[in-house]
Amino acid sequence: MSVTRVRGRFAPTPSGRLHLGNALSALLAWLQIRAESGEMILRLEDLDRARCKPAYAAQLLEDMRWLGLDWEEGPDAGGPWAPYEQSLRSERYEEALGILKREGHLYECFCSRADLLSAASAPHGLASEGAGCAGECRRLTEAQKAERAAKKSPALRFAMPDRAFPFADGIAGTVVFPAGAGGDFVVRRADGVIGYQLAVVVDDIAMRVTDVLRGWDLLDSTPRQLALYEALGAAPPRFAHGPLLLGPDGSRLSKRHGSVSLAELREQGLPAERIVGWLAAASGLIEIATDASPRELVAVWRPERVKREAVRLNEDWLAALMPD
Repeated sequence: MSVTRVRGRFAPTPSGRLHLGNALSALLAWLQIRAESGEMILRLEDLDRARCKPAYAAQLLEDMRWLGLDWEEGPDAGGPWAPYEQSLRSERYEEALGILKREGHLYECFCSRADLLSAASAPHGLASEGAGCAGECRRLTEAQKAERAAKKSPALRFAMPDRAFPFADGIAGTVVFPAGAGGDFVVRRADGVIGYQLAVVVDDIAMRVTDVLRGWDLLDSTPRQLALYEALGAAPPRFAHGPLLLGPDGSRLSKRHGSVSLAELREQGLPAERIVGWLAAASGLIEIATDASPRELVAVWRPERVKREAVRLNEDWLAALMPD
């Protein structure tokens, strides 16, 4: 099927209440797609069943609607590429693993997290996924694999190509990651859980996603995903990465900086339009924070206005949001 329309997605993990940082990413992704009269997808990345709860998923959908965001396809709306919960899409991930195995992109890895952290040759890895792997297990003989498999179930890792990965980011501009960026990464854990990188690429391919706008913390995931698109014979979407929200102390905005979930702010009487206007101003989309609905901001969407650096809030940022 050929794609004739722009298609974007917001894909949160329902492991807690939707907070302001998530809301900013959702708003920017939504504005990008609506400005091009495209279609929006809501997908739940709920592979970690221990952390992801149905109550959080229900609250997430409610919070997004309250904020003024909508979608054509999702867990509640259905759509041609359902289901829209990753926990229900395991067959598709196993099929992709089969393709990658046949093409020689995967290998069994017996390294523990402690092994990787202690290895001097281990790549730095990604902040969200821990230390990478330099590929020692690629060189194991069949006898060595059998010996290790008798003691420990292996994970499956994707072997990163030994070349640079340049791409044009819709906000950051040209970005170039060096060869082997982040090291070889897990596509299926030893306990059978599918890795984030594989799941998101398989789903974006299946759902015909053309544009991905997400938080800056996922920028370094891009070379891994580009390598997977290439290995699976699919064209990647256009990527863009928006700014993170930091507290006054320079750390990621969190509960210790005050009420940061939409549900909490809503309970305190804060109108949705106040949050939307504040997020638009904090990200650089508008100059002065003023109450606005997402629909009203579509006309002013300009990706070049969005800040490339993280947004560090001042000490009285929360007081400025509160109703008079």
